[in-house]
Amino acid sequence: MEEQKLIIPQLVSLDEPLGTEKNQVITALAAKIAASGRATKAGLINDLMVREAQSVTGMPGGIAIPHCRSEAVTVGSLAFARLKEPVDFGAKDGPADLVFMIAAAEGQGQAHLKLLQKLARKLVDKDFLAGLRSVESGQQAAQIIMEVVSPPAAPAAAAGAVTKASPTTKDASAMPESKSPITSKAASAEKTDKKDERDSPDQEKYLVAVTSCPTGIAHTYMAADSLINKGKELGIPVYVEAQGSGHIDRLDSALIAAAAGVIFAHDVSIQMPERFEHLPVVDVGVKAAINNPGKLISEVMAKKKDPNARSKPVAQPAEPAKTLNWGQRIQKAVMAGVSYMIPFVAAGGLLIALGFLIGGYDVAGLAQDISLNFSLWNLPSNGPFEGNIITSRAGFPLYLGALLTYLGQTGMSFLVPALSGYIAFGLAGRPGIAPGFIGGAISVALGAGFIGGLVTGIIAGLIANWLSTLKCPRWLAGLMPVAIVPLVASLLMGLLMLLLLGRPLAALMSALQKWLNSMGGSSAILLGIVIGLMMCFDLGGPVNKAAYLVGTAGLSQATGGAYEFMAAVMLSGMVPPLALALSSTLRPKLYSPAEQQNGKAAWLLGLSFISEGAIPFAAADPLRVIPSMMAGGAVTGALSMLLGVQCRAPHGGIFVLFAYDNIIGALLALVMGVIVAAIGVTFAKMMRKNPSKKSRV
Repeated sequence: MEEQKLIIPQLVSLDEPLGTEKNQVITALAAKIAASGRATKAGLINDLMVREAQSVTGMPGGIAIPHCRSEAVTVGSLAFARLKEPVDFGAKDGPADLVFMIAAAEGQGQAHLKLLQKLARKLVDKDFLAGLRSVESGQQAAQIIMEVVSPPAAPAAAAGAVTKASPTTKDASAMPESKSPITSKAASAEKTDKKDERDSPDQEKYLVAVTSCPTGIAHTYMAADSLINKGKELGIPVYVEAQGSGHIDRLDSALIAAAAGVIFAHDVSIQMPERFEHLPVVDVGVKAAINNPGKLISEVMAKKKDPNARSKPVAQPAEPAKTLNWGQRIQKAVMAGVSYMIPFVAAGGLLIALGFLIGGYDVAGLAQDISLNFSLWNLPSNGPFEGNIITSRAGFPLYLGALLTYLGQTGMSFLVPALSGYIAFGLAGRPGIAPGFIGGAISVALGAGFIGGLVTGIIAGLIANWLSTLKCPRWLAGLMPVAIVPLVASLLMGLLMLLLLGRPLAALMSALQKWLNSMGGSSAILLGIVIGLMMCFDLGGPVNKAAYLVGTAGLSQATGGAYEFMAAVMLSGMVPPLALALSSTLRPKLYSPAEQQNGKAAWLLGLSFISEGAIPFAAADPLRVIPSMMAGGAVTGALSMLLGVQCRAPHGGIFVLFAYDNIIGALLALVMGVIVAAIGVTFAKMMRKNPSKKSRV
């Protein structure tokens, strides 16, 4: 059906004035997609801007590929623009005159994703780009692009031969313009299950590679084809496993075993990296494979005779053109641990908050007893329970509240082990998970809490990483990542905690808890100011996450000071999106059209405690936005502490008001901080010269 095509003429713009800045171009193309009925405008623009703030989408050769996966998209779509005046999208070689906007539907089937992936592969084809630069109508442009992503069906026999021949993804093998380097002779051997030297690639002449990017749509497949095409030019076939969205066709184990080396080009963790551990490796960011594939191929071929160049499991994406030092690696690993921990916190904390809402706060200490010893046919009374506790509620509400609370407490019990385990995973890959989780569990048992989890995660990861680098006989190499490294690292980590580190860390955690519980007066206000500044400094970055980690970890302690800390974290984190939404609503001329759209979406994001809703504003004007947001956050944090606001939920923003003590105080603190931040950013923007002329279409 016409309306289901990836691109239609209405989504093409040829030499139209879409703006002089990338945000204006993105907004204009997103509006075309929305006008075609394929997406909700505000939501799509917001998701595109959030993705754009993460990393630039300008690519070599004068092209840009702004893209996202979004719940605002109903039909996976592509908008194309040929710009009369090129616009800077951040590429090193200059501005872009060809813009491909990829809008993938979140949760939709894989059909459109495969089409988008085919397009991404074609963006390294100079003839394809030249054709689009000379096309005369939107109809022709749409047809050229659709011929790439949905070529005419080949004869059955030929198509089958090509498909069997491909060592990469199935959609790649169906593309005549991007043929796999495996020969038809190798395909025939695979088909008949006959493997001999004549039908196998020469180990001295071919490489394998893995490409992966955060969205898994564009860069992943562009990097794959860039490596394949450059390998053809150099006479060195490159077989690529593109770990993109949807189904992944794994490289054959026999193909990996006989390769001369491997290239990891990724911005997210590679799946199953241990398959390549025997190979020389070059580990870079995904854009490095797009920008300079020949250099990567030359480097890995040069390493093939170096026994110390073997691969090892890659837990974190490498950054292009530089090697991370240990401080940076630890920082990234801690951030990874926090990100993996958050689902445990969110699920567990919200279940506990719902349990309190239904069963009352006094269900906290009775949840396990009631859940395990009562049923729907034997509902509990209001007590007395063990310790002569009398509850405020009885019957089904008490029982249901206890069930929810017990489920939440179970989830929260994994908080520290998950933090520790995934920090270790970030440093050492899969061999670090077991010692990290064990170290985290020991931290909980000893009372060292999240501080112990941070320490055990880092130490377990470093130990496991060191053990993984040790040389060993070939017969033992297969056991190292799955048995030897986890065993030895867990043993060393456990002994360190039990014999040396556990009690000092527990004492430190106990002192922190006592300090939080004893806060009052000026000390509480000062702490609230610090919390507000941290939550609004980098809007979801490491500083923001550090404050959030302390707040959520404290919930498991169930103390008044911890609840006050969590309230200050939640309320001050809501300030930036709400303040920018208010400012852009009252003074829209101070903001670009894209920012005006972002401001509309920021109302809901702010009320939901999603600080990242302010990122597009901060990325466009950091010197005015960030200080204003920090000022508002400091006001909210200070007022929250001064008024003794408490929050028992780790997330949810305004939608979990039932989990707050002193709701009036919470709303007052939030409103005052939003007003201060909105006034600050508005006046800061008014002070600049001609604020609207540059940013408006």
